[in-house]
Amino acid sequence: MPLDPQHFAFDFDTATGVATITLNRPDKFNALTFESYNELRDAFRTLHATEDVRSILVTGQGRAFCSGGDVQKIIGKLLERGYPALLEFTRMTGQLIAAIRRCNKPVVAGLNGLVAGAGAVVACACDIRVAAESAKIAFLFSRVGLSGADMGAAWLLPRIVGHARASELLMLGEFISATEAERIGLYNRVVSDDELMSAAREMAEKLAAGPTFALGLTKELITREAAMDLETALEADSQSQAVCMQHPHFQEGFDAFVERRKPKFV
Repeated sequence: MPLDPQHFAFDFDTATGVATITLNRPDKFNALTFESYNELRDAFRTLHATEDVRSILVTGQGRAFCSGGDVQKIIGKLLERGYPALLEFTRMTGQLIAAIRRCNKPVVAGLNGLVAGAGAVVACACDIRVAAESAKIAFLFSRVGLSGADMGAAWLLPRIVGHARASELLMLGEFISATEAERIGLYNRVVSDDELMSAAREMAEKLAAGPTFALGLTKELITREAAMDLETALEADSQSQAVCMQHPHFQEGFDAFVERRKPKFV
C-alpha cells in the first residue's frame, strides 16, 4: 500500500479492501494543521488510483472526530498573512474536499465526539456518515467572523439537508446533537459510542463488497448531476449505465441472480 502518512494513522485490510484513515491528535481533538491538510489531500488522491482499495473509512481517535483547524498552528499564523498567502491556504483546504469527492471509492465517516469547523465539512464530503451518540456537530466559521461558505460547505450542506437547514447551520454556527443531525438527514445513522467503530466498519465493508466500478460512477454522477438539467442528467445516466453493462460486474450480478447466490464483485 503506497501510503506512509506522518500526520494521521493508516490501515489497510487486504481481506475486505477497506482503507482506514484515523486522525490521531487526540490531545488536540484531532485538529488539522497545514501539514495534515496537505497529507490528507494527497492520501485521497493516492487511494483514488489504488485498485486494491474498495472503500475508505475516516474516523478520529479519542473524544473527537475533528475539531477543525488548530488554533495555534493555523489560526494564529493566518492572522500574520497577507491576502495571497491566505488565498493559497483556503484553496488548499478546498483541495482536500475536492479530493474526497473525486475519489472513486465510497468514503464512510465514523463520527465520534466533537465534529466542528473543517471537521464538519470533511464529514459532509464523505458519502455516508455513521455517528456516535456523542457526535455533536457545528459549522463554526461564522462564530469567528468568517463566512459559513468555507471549504465547499455552502455547496455540500444544502444538498444534504436542504436550503433552509443549511442556512441555519452555516449562519448561526451552533452545535446540534447527533439525534438532531440524524433527524434532518445530516447523519445517516446514529449508534452508541461503543458501537461506532463496528457499525462504521460494517458499512465500509458492505460498500467494499459492492461493484466498485459502478459505485465509483454513482458517486461521480451524484456530484456532477447537481449542476445538470434533467435532460443532461438523463443522458449522463444513459452513457454511464451502458458502460457498466460492458463491465464484468454486470455479468457477475446476473449470474449470481440466476444461481441464487450473493454476487462476488472482484
